[in-house]
Amino acid sequence: MTKKEAILCAAQEAFGQLGFHAATVKDVAGRADVSFGLVSHYFGSKQDLFLAAGFDMADRLILCLHEATAKAETGIEAIRAYMSAYFDFTEEHRTGFPVLLRCSPFSHMEPGVDGAKVAEKFSIFIDELKRCVALGIEDGTIRSLPLEQTALIIYGNIVGSVRTSLLSPYESNNLFAETINHVERSITVLSNEIAVENGIPMEQANASRTESRAR
Repeated sequence: MTKKEAILCAAQEAFGQLGFHAATVKDVAGRADVSFGLVSHYFGSKQDLFLAAGFDMADRLILCLHEATAKAETGIEAIRAYMSAYFDFTEEHRTGFPVLLRCSPFSHMEPGVDGAKVAEKFSIFIDELKRCVALGIEDGTIRSLPLEQTALIIYGNIVGSVRTSLLSPYESNNLFAETINHVERSITVLSNEIAVENGIPMEQANASRTESRAR
């Protein structure tokens, strides 16, 4: 790990644990075992360091999400892959991930931080969800829903689960898996809807669903 990478890692931990105002550049330098001046040399002001730490984590997560959804064959599979990859990434980076909760328009925005830059970065997460929802509507695996609102609701469920897991004292075993199941149930096309669209009698559709569950 280079000194610059060590500073970013230390900044993610410090800002994630303490927040923008409580964390200090001196604290970051100490965690990274570098001089105070080297932190300023690489990243400039404290706000610039905070955004660099948050955006580095965001960029790595975005790459992970794109790789996960690219393998999905249907929209609902893409949504499931997106959420699974997001939660897996959260677990893998539990120490530094809270910096994204500190640097996010969806959970907490630190006073004094450039909100426009943060909103622009996080729009990438929403755009990818919108693409997945649109794909599902087109291929028939997701109900006809408004793209923007649906993407925001899904992301809200993700952020809520992550905050509960990382920041709250509540029992969160299986929370991520149940969140995925909840979202999937909420947006998946129901067999009854498919039946109506294809002219299949409702009784026949219900019987088929019951038989499928019995298996």
